[in-house]
Amino acid sequence: MHIEIDKDTCIGAGQCALTAPRVFTQDDDGFSTLIPGHEDAAGDPMVREAARACPVGAITVTQAQG
Repeated sequence: MHIEIDKDTCIGAGQCALTAPRVFTQDDDGFSTLIPGHEDAAGDPMVREAARACPVGAITVTQAQG
């Protein structure tokens, strides 16, 4: 699974970090970022829900190539 966060679109609502806290966190400015070591989501079933919960659609989740 590949996760991309559009930093220009993110408004720091934090819904991703609330929905999938093992994958997403917020940086010092309050914007979404991936937790180091969890960039591939590690099979977390809540990642797609976190992307849907983003009020501005800043998170894209796709199947990894391979």
